[in-house]
Amino acid sequence: MGPKVDSQKCEGCETCIDVCPADVFEMDGDKAKPARPEDCLDCGACVEECPAEAITHED
Repeated sequence: MGPKVDSQKCEGCETCIDVCPADVFEMDGDKAKPARPEDCLDCGACVEECPAEAITHED
């Protein structure tokens, strides 16, 4: 299923965009969103690197 961003926790730092090797994320205003979840490689980089702990991964 791919990554899910909790918009209440997301601080808009763009770390997920920087670390994602598959370019899954993009900004939607001041929050990140998984624009291409089908491209997710399940690497977990976004979950590990998000300083706000706003990203989870759904199987």
